[in-house]
Amino acid sequence: MPEMPDPSLTSADHAEFRGVAGHSGAELYRAHIVQHAFEPHTHQAYGLGIIEAGVERFRYRGADHLATPQSIVTMHPDVPHTGRSETTGGWRYRMLYLDPALVGALSGEPHWWFADVVASGHPALAQHLVRLHVQLWRCVDALQADGLLLEFIAGLRPLARTAPGELRDGAAARLEPVIACMHDLLHEPLVLADLAAVAGLSPFHFLRKFKAQYHLTPHQMLMALRLAKAKQLLARGMRPAEVAAATGLTDQAHLTRAFARRYGTTPARYQRQVR
Repeated sequence: MPEMPDPSLTSADHAEFRGVAGHSGAELYRAHIVQHAFEPHTHQAYGLGIIEAGVERFRYRGADHLATPQSIVTMHPDVPHTGRSETTGGWRYRMLYLDPALVGALSGEPHWWFADVVASGHPALAQHLVRLHVQLWRCVDALQADGLLLEFIAGLRPLARTAPGELRDGAAARLEPVIACMHDLLHEPLVLADLAAVAGLSPFHFLRKFKAQYHLTPHQMLMALRLAKAKQLLARGMRPAEVAAATGLTDQAHLTRAFARRYGTTPARYQRQVR
């Protein structure tokens, strides 16, 4: 089936993905976004990026953040976030997405935690990371890519803490089985009462606790998880129509619209770029 255009993407916006030579758990991204506003979405990877120009406003863990030029953005896996321009000319940025297992393998430290989602005041490091990103983008040799990824990780190491994981409160622990249930049943229709039962709460109390913990409705979270899974399946080479069915979306057109709103490109274009 031919690629379907999506009205949410404008000629002013440009976003492009690319795989990293020899690493299925690493993905590169570069974009110049002027008009597009990213709906809540997530990545099953650390999102490590640099703002090259302009200012981005995004919502992450219930708070708005501004990322200015030469700032470094560090997002944790599976944390939903948004994104839109704060300046007339949009913002230009680069991201490296790394699976947690790959970060552990490269660094020798199983858990990284970043206290600040936006780190300013490191212009030399930001420029160094941009140069590494450019080299990774052009790199076709797996051994060379290994060295560049290690340099990237080493550059970010001073901004990270290592710990067995972030401290969880009781609400987070109680709702984790709900997120696991969503992951397991992405392709199924879910209702609020069923999710509330997993948490052992009434639908009313469940909805309040869920929104307080994740700053999204259960439906927004489910869609974010569905599209993250869709991204993963597309990268493996699954046909978009099959991906739509596997992730509980109505059809390929629904997948195209939802994917573009969250990742700034269409499923077919993303699949061509990373493969």
